[in-house]
Amino acid sequence: MIPPVVRVERLAVTPSGATAGERAIPEETPVAIVHNGSTYAVMMATPADLEDFGYGFSLTEGVIGALSDVEQIETLEFDEESGAVGVEIRLWLTDERAGAQVARRRQIAGPTGCGLCGVESLELAVKPAKSVPAGRRFTAAEISRAVASLPPAQRLNHETRAVHAAAFWDPAAGPDGELVALREDVGRHNALDKLVGHLVRSGRDASQGIVLLTSRVSIEMVQKTAMLGAGVLVAVSAPTALAVRTADKAGLTLAAIARDDGFEVFTHPHRIELGGAEQELVAHVG
Repeated sequence: MIPPVVRVERLAVTPSGATAGERAIPEETPVAIVHNGSTYAVMMATPADLEDFGYGFSLTEGVIGALSDVEQIETLEFDEESGAVGVEIRLWLTDERAGAQVARRRQIAGPTGCGLCGVESLELAVKPAKSVPAGRRFTAAEISRAVASLPPAQRLNHETRAVHAAAFWDPAAGPDGELVALREDVGRHNALDKLVGHLVRSGRDASQGIVLLTSRVSIEMVQKTAMLGAGVLVAVSAPTALAVRTADKAGLTLAAIARDDGFEVFTHPHRIELGGAEQELVAHVG
């Protein structure tokens, strides 16, 4: 497969002079999602964990409702000699699901991680997120531990400083909880889709853990998290106003601007145990 990281020659210029050397940078390549022979989407993505990407993207887009809707999956790499450079993720759907898909087929060709290119109406762009289950509650200390576990696990970003990550933290995975899955990509939507695909394939109950993002929270990130069935989404960066409104309607607990010294809760704080401040927060946030 195409390597996800490439080392290139570069010249570093500082006030003290210029120095030749190498820099690790992330690869990005066209990745086509193909359902029963028809291309549904073409995304620019990091060529890693592509089967997870195929399942996760198909699930969060609503093309499939469960793993059982996919009879077979394969990835094919194309080079310049074949006339097309990139990767196809081919999913063969059940007859019932394939028939439903024909009625809603659309093609997307967009920039890195674009989740809305090709959408034909404003209604589709801002469709309500799926309502999330009640799930479990988390302490502020657990959320802080989850956020702190992100940087050491971002292997591609350590090399490149140029990719996003989406991860899942499970409080029951160890004495102090544990980051059980992390996926990286040049596209933030792609990273989350890869994570969704992995979690669904591994049979993990997303309502019992925390989805973590290193990127800002837009409406699509809320929609994808809700489709997974997670009740808590925590991001290092800030959310958009539309993302907050969407999370609120979906019943999703959204915390963001998570740093070493704390985080901010924007919706449904009832899933976070905050001691004496909890009731006041619920009164303000709802």
